[in-house]
Amino acid sequence: MHVPHLLQQRFMDALSGLTDQPEQYASMIRATSDPKHGDYQANCAMPLAKKSGEGKSPREIASELVAKLQLDDFCDPPEIAGPGFINLKLKDSFLKNSLANMLGDGRCGVDKVETEKSIVIDFSSPNVAKPMHVGHIRSTVIGDALARTLRFLGYPVVTDNHLGDWGTQFGIIIYGYKHFGDPQVVEADPVTELAKLYRVVNQLVEYRKAIASLAKLASMIEKAREFLTQTQGEEANAEDKQRKKARKAVATAERRLAGAEAVLASAQAKIAAVEKDPELGPKAKEHATIHTDVLEETAKLHRNDDENIALWNRFLPHCKDEINRIYSRLDIHFDHTLGESFYHPMLANVITELEELDLAADSNGALCVFLPEFDAPMIVRKQDGAYLYATTDLATLQYRLVEFNPSEILYVVDTRQSEHFDKLFAIADHFGLQNVKLVHVNFGTVLGEDGRPMKTRSGTLIGLESLLDDAVARAKQVVCNTERLSAFDPPMNSDEQEKIAEAVGIGAIKFADLSHHRTSDYRFNLDKMVALEGNTSAYVQYSYARMQKILQNANMDEAGVVAMIQEHGMQFTHPAERSLVLRLTKFEEALVAVHKDYAPNQLADYLLETAKAYSRFNENCHVLKAETESIRATRLAIVTQCKQILEKGLGLLGIDVVPRM
Repeated sequence: MHVPHLLQQRFMDALSGLTDQPEQYASMIRATSDPKHGDYQANCAMPLAKKSGEGKSPREIASELVAKLQLDDFCDPPEIAGPGFINLKLKDSFLKNSLANMLGDGRCGVDKVETEKSIVIDFSSPNVAKPMHVGHIRSTVIGDALARTLRFLGYPVVTDNHLGDWGTQFGIIIYGYKHFGDPQVVEADPVTELAKLYRVVNQLVEYRKAIASLAKLASMIEKAREFLTQTQGEEANAEDKQRKKARKAVATAERRLAGAEAVLASAQAKIAAVEKDPELGPKAKEHATIHTDVLEETAKLHRNDDENIALWNRFLPHCKDEINRIYSRLDIHFDHTLGESFYHPMLANVITELEELDLAADSNGALCVFLPEFDAPMIVRKQDGAYLYATTDLATLQYRLVEFNPSEILYVVDTRQSEHFDKLFAIADHFGLQNVKLVHVNFGTVLGEDGRPMKTRSGTLIGLESLLDDAVARAKQVVCNTERLSAFDPPMNSDEQEKIAEAVGIGAIKFADLSHHRTSDYRFNLDKMVALEGNTSAYVQYSYARMQKILQNANMDEAGVVAMIQEHGMQFTHPAERSLVLRLTKFEEALVAVHKDYAPNQLADYLLETAKAYSRFNENCHVLKAETESIRATRLAIVTQCKQILEKGLGLLGIDVVPRM
């Protein structure tokens, strides 16, 4: 049930004689924030009056429109307010019928889209050569929530985890194994040892890059100092009117110098960390060309070198097992896990096609696609013959077009990759994707409480598994403390406590991420995330558990509630009842908004507001001691359906409910 769509259709009928663009004006219907103005408000009379040229006021236009509207089957008579707002209030009878129809409906009154065109969602996509870290959480949970929601709406959804299972990351592991690895140790504990080898080699590569950058960074600092001296001189000689502008220029120059010095300090810290380390220091001297040698191991992999292919085949299953264990804990599932290696045999054909289309050209030995709207080209083949992400992504596009027949392809990837996707989408039309909607579902960064990207003291990104462990432990302290446990009858055993802590802890991390708009950064604070009050999943889960308890005490299931309202009917006796039922009818609106903006926070916000509306209802409307059977039936129906929607909504976000907490 999508009430705004129903209203828009009726408005389009009424607008047909007033404008040749009825759909545009009918879309100007919004939910009201104040019940005094009804449930919905149409704001189309003002722009219509401006465009009509007949000299009519917005209130006159609104009056004409109201006279033609046919809403009496589900709305009270519309009211015109202010300069021409049309306030709309749903009939109580419509809300009661809507509630009755939702009961027993597994879809909670949500209509199902009918389409054969699929939506492909590319998300998570970790580099499998190293353990998943905090940086992977956003793509993983946003992509999963979108997949669950769009699939529930009726779209054929294809999820694809485009794994980083090829290329430089495995060049790093192969080099590490050949030069630092102990075959017996790796065989005994492959996941741990391969991760160690990756870290060692990557740190040595970064060390060499840092050394190579010193001269350039010193030059940047010198130029920044010269610029600062220049701007300080201009400020000193500036007239009063120009003094403020000159002062801003000095501040900009100071920030530029500070930034350059910070980058240099970071490079020097990397160098010092390696040279002072008793194990890494000697390795750094012995492997002076490691940064280029790793690239050669990668190139050999690309050339199907027998030894490197054998090592890749040996290591890859262990790497996949590690990330699959994390996915299992997060309850994340994929239809396909077609990594970069899957597309490698297709890349030569991509290059040939780009050349045949006159899109690619040689540039100093590399093959590039030059796009007029971008300053820098998209490199598709390096000088050494190795392919890049862009080449793989083009092959992936072609494959998905043929295999999945998509109407949309969503890439849930962080904002830093925006330019890459802009270029990719610019080329896509030449590959037959003119009628496919390509969307970069970009997102911001998870920050620590200091407002900086979340890292360990050593400067590495925090491992995802340790983050989950911390969340579950913190959740157990909150929801399974001694005081709360003493109130449960029957007592809560250790197994139930562990299950509840896992559901609340994992749910807290997911909800904290999903409740922010995906494009914004957010600060990670476990204490706030697992709190039973505030904008948390624990608050919504606790609301669900309270509803479950009421229905248990009433000894009522859904079928029993349906029978009660059929026998006794329903009546609203308190504004909190009507307000909550109105929110329940807006479930589909929230889900459609998720698709429109590719933003799961629309659903998270809806669930929070619904839980808050339930709290107001619970404070004012006693269910078990209701005055009459009709009122009792109404309130039991509200509790039952609210419970169903919270469970369904949390499930679409990938979050479990618990029967008690």
